[in-house]
Amino acid sequence: MKAKPEDINRSRRLLVGAAAAAVAAAQLGIASIAAAQATPKADRLPVIKPGTNTAFAPIKQIDAGTLNIGYAEAGPADGAPVILLHGWPYDIYSFVDVAPLLAAAGYRVIVPWLRGYGSTRFLSADTPRNGEQAVVAVDLVALMDALRIERATLGGFDWGARTVNIVAALWPQRVKAMVSVSGYLIGSQEAGNAPLPPPAELQWWYQFYFATERGRTGYDKYRREFSRLIWQLASPKWAFDDATFARSAASFDNPDHVAIVIHNYRWRLGLAEGEPEFAALEQKLAKAPVITVPTITLEGDANGAPHAEPAAYARMFTGKYEHRTIGGGIGHNLPQEAPQAFAAAIVDAAGEA
Repeated sequence: MKAKPEDINRSRRLLVGAAAAAVAAAQLGIASIAAAQATPKADRLPVIKPGTNTAFAPIKQIDAGTLNIGYAEAGPADGAPVILLHGWPYDIYSFVDVAPLLAAAGYRVIVPWLRGYGSTRFLSADTPRNGEQAVVAVDLVALMDALRIERATLGGFDWGARTVNIVAALWPQRVKAMVSVSGYLIGSQEAGNAPLPPPAELQWWYQFYFATERGRTGYDKYRREFSRLIWQLASPKWAFDDATFARSAASFDNPDHVAIVIHNYRWRLGLAEGEPEFAALEQKLAKAPVITVPTITLEGDANGAPHAEPAAYARMFTGKYEHRTIGGGIGHNLPQEAPQAFAAAIVDAAGEA
């Protein structure tokens, strides 16, 4: 008898939860922390339901570093800047409800497509299609420079959370405050090579798939089907519709998308080299630098993607810090599933700076 998808998801969460928490605790150490339900500031944020907005204003393009970056912008040009970064396999539409909330509160909101997504393109065909963690952070700093933004509040999830973590750790003078879904995500190739208990390894099945040429070919051929499966596994209680998925899936047609995704996951396992010019940055990141800027970390109560327990990473934030667990069946794509809570965290974190 074939198992029902909901049964597979339930078993997967039960198997991985304890193992992932134990591994994270062993690597980072346990720190006690109180998880609080996010309370938006009603005087500054309108109240909306997830899915209220389905489009951004016309996308803008700007040359920044090695890229021509496509980005959405909302809010007053002279507002305090907020930059929001998506993850894989998602895109800027993860923030389609968050951006207008923050714009209404007076922020200038920038939501860029990462390298390999949407309308972001490499300026040169000769530039390596590199997906290592440091280079995505360098892209963000280059974007800030191109937009003449000296300091901003940063927020992100998945790859986006790792990226804002890195910028906050290496260039804290550029970060006013930070919101990070699933906490501290800075890693290293050495850490990526350490074996995990089997239930935790099971959660990373796609990472091992991508390590093979069959995986590269399969992802290229079935990138929409593959991405939709990840959405379902990572957010098992999120009832997104076809139109919502299609809006983001169009971003995966970027000609560099597959190369960037495959390199990212192979680099993590030490199966692909990074660029020499970023080696010094990776060495700093391998030491797990603490983050000193005001930070709020968020976690959905139904996140089906690999993630550590909040107590495992609390000590990595040495400035003003708070953790919020968002209830109601919220999964991995927290900004799109709970935009009110994410926007409130940005407002509160920026207010602490």
